[in-house]
Amino acid sequence: MTRNDTGPTEAALGADPAHPVLRPGSPERAGLLAHELEALVADASAFLGPSPVHPAHPGAVLLAGRGGTVALHRAIGRAVRYRAYDERTGAGVEFPPDRQIDTAEDTLYDLASVSKLFTSLLAVQQIERGALELEGAVASYVPEFGAAGKQDVTVRQCLTHTSGFRATLPLYLEPTPGAMLRRLWEEEPVHPPGTGYLYSDLNMIALQQVLERVTGRHLDDLLAAGITAPLGMRRTRYNPPASWKPGIAATEDARPPWSGLDRGLVWGEVHDENAYRLGGVAGHAGVFSGAWDLAVLARTLLNGGTYAGARILRAESVKLLFTDFNAAFPGHAHGLGFELDQRWYMGGMAAPGTAGHTGFTGTSVVIDPVTDSFLVVLSNSVHPVRDWRSGSAPRAAAGDRMARAVR
Repeated sequence: MTRNDTGPTEAALGADPAHPVLRPGSPERAGLLAHELEALVADASAFLGPSPVHPAHPGAVLLAGRGGTVALHRAIGRAVRYRAYDERTGAGVEFPPDRQIDTAEDTLYDLASVSKLFTSLLAVQQIERGALELEGAVASYVPEFGAAGKQDVTVRQCLTHTSGFRATLPLYLEPTPGAMLRRLWEEEPVHPPGTGYLYSDLNMIALQQVLERVTGRHLDDLLAAGITAPLGMRRTRYNPPASWKPGIAATEDARPPWSGLDRGLVWGEVHDENAYRLGGVAGHAGVFSGAWDLAVLARTLLNGGTYAGARILRAESVKLLFTDFNAAFPGHAHGLGFELDQRWYMGGMAAPGTAGHTGFTGTSVVIDPVTDSFLVVLSNSVHPVRDWRSGSAPRAAAGDRMARAVR
């Protein structure tokens, strides 16, 4: 199955070179080298195996483009291969061949922490509207947050991971979502806010509460109204319906001791334990999407916040996404929500203005304003178990090839 819903074409809308919309095209039209794009696919395919132990990922969808042209959109491997993981042998237990599902160009993936980008964009929208202040204290919007020395943590510090929060907490061990939040409110920073960088899921869980308080709407409603509906991203959402399951990549056979919850094969539901216990809608994880929709988002930001006649952010706000607020913490360059210049997964695309994010499940988006190019790598590298992940080697290899492809 391949995607045939690629949105409006430039001809249908009236071509606007300054704000292009996406359409499939040749590498030559995109100003990219065809042989490097084919090498990108070959590199990603090599991570499928053979391996003396296991493949790095069972499948992936790769998308690369420049300007308004998507020059590469390729599916490799399988979206669903294993029904379980056998911890005694360290092997995956495969579904029968007739129940395995090949990856398709429109396969949807659990984005994991790439979801943080959507929360960040929604926060910046509220800053534009005056409902939030970038330097405002989180506790001024959610008073409970101010306990345990967090009274001065700002919205900006949450967006740039300089709040002092630890990386994560097993909130899912609490009996209810309300109890999960109470534990978050009681959490003390591990260092004074603003004095260091520490990437943390807790920042985005806190920002979700801020957004829901100031708007009176749930985060999934905000996502639909503020981003996905205006941009025509019809395959991007929290909690996909059961009817979508055959087109979604499976993730982990989630059982202790490697998982915090005993859920069996996770397929069509969010993988992250905290997001799952929050009902599948969380500021740090839970969004499902496909490569084309993510390319639309990338193109929107490269267009200065507009796409196909819809504007979701002002151009000056988009600049803040690509502006380093963490100059005091070398190696941790960060715009509002977006990581900057991170070679460990961007590979050769890494540069001071290059923005992106990764997700634990094997997903990534990289956006380069200098070359007007973008790269989406979606894989389910936690299938059938998180211990099989190979870090960001597949993503960095794709970034290296994409950098070489730019003419």
